[in-house]
Amino acid sequence: MIPSDPEALDALAAEHVLGTLDAREAAEVARALPVNPALREAVAHWEARLAPLSDLARPEPPPAALWDRIEVSLADRAMPAPVRPIRVAPLWKAWAVGSTALAAGLAAFMLLRPAEPPRMMTVLLTSRDQPAWVVETEGGGLRLASLNPRPVESGRVQQLWALPPGATAPISLGLVPESGQVSVAPGLVRPEPGMLIEITLEPPGGSPIGRPTGPILFIGNLTPARSS
Repeated sequence: MIPSDPEALDALAAEHVLGTLDAREAAEVARALPVNPALREAVAHWEARLAPLSDLARPEPPPAALWDRIEVSLADRAMPAPVRPIRVAPLWKAWAVGSTALAAGLAAFMLLRPAEPPRMMTVLLTSRDQPAWVVETEGGGLRLASLNPRPVESGRVQQLWALPPGATAPISLGLVPESGQVSVAPGLVRPEPGMLIEITLEPPGGSPIGRPTGPILFIGNLTPARSS
């Protein structure tokens, strides 16, 4: 049955987009999509949000026969007729010069402006390789969202950690709230490719020794995401 609760519906949509539902659940969602606007909206939201993850897959070269078919198709097309040069009037020449100067100014501005940090993301997995959290870089910091928030073991808390490449000890990024939404402010840690992100189970108040003491619940590595 498709849930009416917004949080449960959002979690179901996320699992549908990730492809982690079983065959029965997937078929039920497919039947409900044409008649359930809220479900369609949630699925569209997660499709847009998780689309960059497809860029993390290794590229596969196309079959060699495909290039042969493309070459044959191109050879069969007639060559286009040559285009006659157009004479530019003095007014249009002046406009072209001005446009070139404007473009040069904009290019200089873009070069002098600080570059935007590369976008990175990952999905934190459980010990059974089930997707549980989506992690994205945001304005120099990190943003995490739980795909399926679940209650924490009584008397324990979840703590977020980051281990940059080459570091010998993880950095605590704070406790994970029950809402399943986490924002890490810029400056606490600098996101970089390959950085390990993990969530562990700790005593109330977090680890008392500055490093993980409990089991790792979720883990993943940041990876650059190309713009879609």
